[in-house]
Amino acid sequence: MTNTPVHRRRIGDLYRRSFRETRRERLFIASIAFFVAFAITRLITHAIRGGATFLGNLSLHGQHVHHLVWGILLLLVVGYGWMLQVDTGQKDSSLLLGRILAAVYGVGAALTLDEFALWLNLRDVYWERQGRASIDAVALFGALVSAGLWGGRFIRAIVREGLRVSRVARRGGRRRTQAPQ
Repeated sequence: MTNTPVHRRRIGDLYRRSFRETRRERLFIASIAFFVAFAITRLITHAIRGGATFLGNLSLHGQHVHHLVWGILLLLVVGYGWMLQVDTGQKDSSLLLGRILAAVYGVGAALTLDEFALWLNLRDVYWERQGRASIDAVALFGALVSAGLWGGRFIRAIVREGLRVSRVARRGGRRRTQAPQ
């Protein structure tokens, strides 16, 4: 798909049609943020374990601060933000705030669930066999906020648009017109 203003406008139209209901849009944003944050978190932890010196564990007074802590703090911020947002009656400002809070929620949930095994064992088992419980928790939660479920209409619309654009491109940019019936 070429990146022309017409195509960007078409994608924007598809997005608005797919997410007429703001609740569905927030769920989609949260799930995308969740999966992206989880992937980045895993990449960073593997890099640290592999000896990446530019990345390091955060410690306060010699105590390692797990990313679970940052996830919990983000979830607390989102909870408080959503309490402030409920029933304000200000549709425009609430829409942007809802989107931001949905993304922050996804990130907080990913950071928290990535160390789910720490909840269960009350010790750091991230790289041990018991650490697998974190992956299981992420998979379960990810299934609940699945981008395919909440954003299915939008994803299908994007695929259809991509196929339509590729068909037009294969025909040399001409649109086929149908004869009147």
